[in-house]
Amino acid sequence: MPSTSVRALLALTLLSAAALRAQETPAAPAAAVQPSAQEQTLMQQTTPPPSPGGAPLTLEECIALAMKKNFDLQIQGYTVEQARETLNVARADFTPTITGSSTRTLNRSSYAVQQQDGTTLVLPRDSNSTRFTAGVSEKIPQTNGTLSLTSNLSRSSTRVPSYSSGVTANLSQPLLGGAGKTVATASLERAKLGVGIAYVNYRSRVLTVIRNTENAYYDLVAARETLRIRQLSLELARRLLEENQAKRTSGVATDLDVATAEVGVANARRAELQADQAVRNAEDALLALVNVDNLDVRPGPVAFDDYRDGVPSFSKSYKAARDNYPDTLSATDTIKQLEIDVATAKRNRLPSLTLNASVGYSTDDTSYGDVINSLPNDHGDARSLSLQYSMPWGMRADRARYRSAVASLNSQKVRLEQLEQQLLVNVRSAVRAVETNLASVEIAAQATQLAARQYDLQKARFDAGLSTSRLVLQAQDDLEQARVNELSAKATLRSAVAELHRLEGSSIQRFGVQLPQ
Repeated sequence: MPSTSVRALLALTLLSAAALRAQETPAAPAAAVQPSAQEQTLMQQTTPPPSPGGAPLTLEECIALAMKKNFDLQIQGYTVEQARETLNVARADFTPTITGSSTRTLNRSSYAVQQQDGTTLVLPRDSNSTRFTAGVSEKIPQTNGTLSLTSNLSRSSTRVPSYSSGVTANLSQPLLGGAGKTVATASLERAKLGVGIAYVNYRSRVLTVIRNTENAYYDLVAARETLRIRQLSLELARRLLEENQAKRTSGVATDLDVATAEVGVANARRAELQADQAVRNAEDALLALVNVDNLDVRPGPVAFDDYRDGVPSFSKSYKAARDNYPDTLSATDTIKQLEIDVATAKRNRLPSLTLNASVGYSTDDTSYGDVINSLPNDHGDARSLSLQYSMPWGMRADRARYRSAVASLNSQKVRLEQLEQQLLVNVRSAVRAVETNLASVEIAAQATQLAARQYDLQKARFDAGLSTSRLVLQAQDDLEQARVNELSAKATLRSAVAELHRLEGSSIQRFGVQLPQ
């Protein structure tokens, strides 16, 4: 029988057997990536490519490291600390202030005395005084007034020393502009809201870091698996080159077949180098997020499970997002701050009218002890009451400040509406992305199975002499691309889920992250 007929008969036999196996074998799950028959043989005969050593690195471990050492979280942590200290400063405005002073004065002068004989006698005159004062003042949060109490003790002497003592209570109370609890506590209430905003922003940064760490981890898994696929394709290309070289020696293959196989090896080698570069870049990106001390230490083996939670519910996701989304919560607190600014500016449109009242007791005697003892009973008293009025002509500046505060408030309200609308769009897009990528993973898995079957059939035809090296390499490229596409679809699905969890705010609970209180 001629050799051509033998090869044709052998090819038909192999094709029939492959078709029967395809009909009898049940379809593999969509998420699985099944190697072709040639790849299975190659994996049994060759040593797997080396992977970074060390213990496996889980996603949970990466998240825990990022929570401790990520630069963005450290910076945001200092922002929270600054907000706390700003609140302490505002609270200190209502704590009593103690004052005290001590003054010593010496004066030396002379005076002239006319004598009976008509001459003038110049005599020295020395005087000195000592004064001690102490006081305490406190701002009144209910009225924005200031209440103070001062006392003094003094001694003055020219020839005969004299001593005096006094106690005075003072009240300074705005009646129009600057009056009231709202104005008095404006800084304190804004600072309280500022602490809340800082915590919300910290939560937002935590959610973003978790999402970014998840994506970096998934990218590393995909990059390493892509490298493995490229290395496997390189081995297949080399095996085909060796077969063609052997066939050329026996006269079955031509120089064109060998050259085609050599081109395939070169292309596979280039793809492997690019995949290795992608792995190194993905490793650096993950290590930078978790902020390790040494970037030269490669992460251990990484992997992620297939997504099994099913299609998300938009209504549940949107409700969770509305309750937990940091940007809208922060904008709401900012609106409260601006409302305080509007109320303060509205009050300050009034003229300044301040009531000043004081009452005091004083006494004089011949010693420090006497003036102190006689002050409660034997004393003089002094009372004063005054009104101080001030109004800039036209009140233009204060009215402009009020209009500016109202404009800022309205702008922030519009921004909140914009954020709520954008949140709705983002949640819809995120849910749709998960749904689409679930279908994409299933389709990509089916495409990988078909590409593997196509490669097996094309390789069988080549072994039977009914195909060319170019067609085999093309089928191999199709299989490689199908496997990469399936891997990319899985990683994209996990990234879409991570983004949805960020919008929902559920990533913190999923990974057990403890936020500062």
